Amino acid sequence: MTVMEQRGAYQPTPPPAWQPRTDPAPLLPDAEPYRVLGTEAAAGADPELLRRLYAELVKGRRYNAQATALTKQGRLAVYPSSTGQEACEVAAALVLQEQDWLFPSYRDTLAVVARGVDPVEALTLLRGDWHTGYDPYEHRVAPLSTPLATQLPHAVGLAHAARLKGDDVVALAMVGDGGTSEGDFHEALNFAAVWQAPVVFLVQNNGFAISVPLAKQTAAPSLAHKAVGYGMPGRLVDGNDAAAVHEVLAEAVRRARAGGGPTLVEAITYRVEAHTNADDATRYRGDAEVETWKQHDPIALLERELTTRGLLDEDGVDAAREDAETMAASLRARMNQDPALDPVDLFAHVYAEPTPQLLEQRAQLRAELAAEAEAEGAQR
Repeated sequence: MTVMEQRGAYQPTPPPAWQPRTDPAPLLPDAEPYRVLGTEAAAGADPELLRRLYAELVKGRRYNAQATALTKQGRLAVYPSSTGQEACEVAAALVLQEQDWLFPSYRDTLAVVARGVDPVEALTLLRGDWHTGYDPYEHRVAPLSTPLATQLPHAVGLAHAARLKGDDVVALAMVGDGGTSEGDFHEALNFAAVWQAPVVFLVQNNGFAISVPLAKQTAAPSLAHKAVGYGMPGRLVDGNDAAAVHEVLAEAVRRARAGGGPTLVEAITYRVEAHTNADDATRYRGDAEVETWKQHDPIALLERELTTRGLLDEDGVDAAREDAETMAASLRARMNQDPALDPVDLFAHVYAEPTPQLLEQRAQLRAELAAEAEAEGAQR
């Protein structure tokens, strides 16, 4: 006879009736990405907003092309193009108020420029000249984040701190589909939901984490479905539909500002060009796939809507292109000027109070530079 038999049959105490903390149904995303352009919803879109989105998209496409050319000319060390993703980039910048903060990833240079940062300063990091290249506090834009998803916890921390201080601030954090595989993504969403922080997460699902397709990263029905596991709403939107992305993000920002907590938005888009100039995209995807997505180009979609409604004519198209060319010419001319750099600046803005190691390294560099200058003077 076993010990359990000696004691009698085990009768567990039934647990109390379990109820979920939150009804998951309202948190689930729609089955299909939300769209505006080409649907009945487009009739209610603000014409001025659509025209502004169009102008920024055209300018953004030209910015991507010019930055890519500068990389080939050796003026940039690397450039992660957002060609094909301009709708996400522009909408993310335009939905924010002046006091809000944008937390970009390395591919979001266009969003940084649309937010008001000088185009040359936005490229300084990718040029290898400076830690960031712009003052994050001037335009409320965090430094471009090269490590995947590390900007997400920062966005949550800033938003949570702002709420504790009573400041009217919303943080919008951008990340790619590859970044959702990082631990920082989980930690940021978990803390944001627990704290009900006023933050919006925008995932640009462009199909690949460099060469790894989404199917090899997650088995979730969509990345937006991940939101319910953290207790926040998930939204799925057509990332090439500028009007739809702006509407969904604007709603999420309003919800966060009103104390409703965070939202996870997945924008379905496509990276038309290679991951960076160092990538050969033909090794993991075919031309037919790229051409298919080019038929769903964000600029063409918006231009078709505007012209169909009589909100844009040939003069308007030409004006947008001319404005974009003026921007590109200025960017090209300024980037072709060699900057005057002080190597000692490498140690500036690393810590508020330099560590002993940094002070030692800075002194060593200064000594080496002085020795080199003395040696050159002696040779003359």
